[in-house]
Amino acid sequence: MARIPTPPAEPQDNPDTYVGLEASGAEQRARERGWSTVRSLPPGAMITMEYMSGRLNFEVGDGVVKRCWKG
Repeated sequence: MARIPTPPAEPQDNPDTYVGLEASGAEQRARERGWSTVRSLPPGAMITMEYMSGRLNFEVGDGVVKRCWKG
């Protein structure tokens, strides 16, 4: 039987620290801190809710991060 793969460890980072930052600076900071995928979304965007280890999501309005969450 095949082994179940172990997902890579996520960066030890608090998503709340990105709220209020300018979007491009927040994305650069997230990548520097080890997030493999950074996704910027407009407020109210329709998205799938599957959890992806290593992904950080930004809800961006007027060029500023309004909300941030893992997965």
